[in-house]
Amino acid sequence: MIVTSGTSLAQARGPLATEEDAHDPNFPRKSEEVTLALAARGVHASVLRLPPSVHGTGDHGFVPRLISLAREKRISAFIGDGLNQWPAVHRLDAAHVYRLALEKNFAGAIYHGVGDEGVATREIAEVIGRHLNVPILSKSSAEAADHFGWIARFFAINGPASSARTRELLGWQSKQPGLIADLDQPYYFADSVGSAA
Repeated sequence: MIVTSGTSLAQARGPLATEEDAHDPNFPRKSEEVTLALAARGVHASVLRLPPSVHGTGDHGFVPRLISLAREKRISAFIGDGLNQWPAVHRLDAAHVYRLALEKNFAGAIYHGVGDEGVATREIAEVIGRHLNVPILSKSSAEAADHFGWIARFFAINGPASSARTRELLGWQSKQPGLIADLDQPYYFADSVGSAA
């Protein structure tokens, strides 16, 4: 059994969240706790933490929502200095790490399916602004909720994460384009992508 969690839910003790970092008790989700308790009782259960951006063709997550907002508001924004970082993984690389986790089956393991350890949110806004030909602007923390709506909380997170232990345990390597290279592709900016998010 593999239970999906998020790298943003790890309580990082260093500059990068790692597989060794415990689940942040400030988040009410108990899925990691329950999974590890099951593993302790002999169930072949493990946790796979994914980053906020799982990108690639067919992405309907956070990045298409940012594109939709930039279209609607005619600016591509970031929060503060835009140096907060989002880890990311291409969806095909994420599928590969799931397959390896099932095949190798280390009960009680915590894996990180992370391709890009951290992409500055300002870089994301710059690619979006360039493709939509709209200005790229900073929003203060106070302005963020009004501009971004529900996604503001997520876009403000600084949560770089490592997958070094996962690579070592599973022999996994990310092979697909990183978030910025992928975001630079035209399919992200087809009208249906931004408006469907």
